[in-house]
Amino acid sequence: MIRLSIPLRQALARLTLPVLVAVAFGTMLLGKADALIAERARVVLADMLTPFYAAFAEPARTVRDLVSEFPEMVALREENARLREENERLRRWQAAALALEAENALLRRQLQFIPEGAPSFRTARVIADAGGVYARAVLISVPPELQVRRGQIALDERGFVGRVTEVGNRSARILLATDMNMRIPVTLEGSRARAMMAGTNGPRPRLQFWAEGTRPTEGERLVTSAEGIGFPAGLPVGVVRYSESGAAEVELFARLDRLDLVRLFDFGLGGILPPEAIARPEPRPRR
Repeated sequence: MIRLSIPLRQALARLTLPVLVAVAFGTMLLGKADALIAERARVVLADMLTPFYAAFAEPARTVRDLVSEFPEMVALREENARLREENERLRRWQAAALALEAENALLRRQLQFIPEGAPSFRTARVIADAGGVYARAVLISVPPELQVRRGQIALDERGFVGRVTEVGNRSARILLATDMNMRIPVTLEGSRARAMMAGTNGPRPRLQFWAEGTRPTEGERLVTSAEGIGFPAGLPVGVVRYSESGAAEVELFARLDRLDLVRLFDFGLGGILPPEAIARPEPRPRR
């Protein structure tokens, strides 16, 4: 065992603190140098790998987008298949319609059929709910240049509204389909059976006098019939609804509670008007 002399031990004791300080300082410098070297290495490595990152980033983004859009692609595929099927069905219907049109034209030529002329119409604004003789009627504004006569058919954008019963110099009265004085011959589109629609002064007219064995079905569409020469055939009226008591009623297409503008069609028909309307002569236009 080596024994140090006292002076040597004293000298080593004096050098211990400076040596430890130097070692700590050196360690700090070495750590600083390592951090700089590591940072530079990371930068160099990032520069080297950047082209590879760029090369693989686009495919990875594409795959990620495909995965996120996969449900939408499935829905679009199903929608596309449905549209193709519907388009094919419409093409078949178009072919059938063209064939029927050609057959119809041929039959008309053979029968010397005289087609009906297109009706003229004018548009007027509803200005008030009319009272007087009728419970369900409205007044329309009639400018002097608007030619209106009794018997003209009034429709809104949905269907049948009523008929013109009185004409003044600047106004006209339309008897609505719901008035109890209104009787409209109708045709059931499903069975082609004839019936009569009668107003009740309520929101829904009553359906009456259909042929035996052709009971109207719930939701069946109704159009006007040409019987009685009072109405043209084929004007949309409404659908069949049954009340709680089992009575056949008509839910009108026209929104009679929200009438603003009506179109007055002149089909050249007179038909039967209520006696109150016939009793009053039409005023002559002022000159």
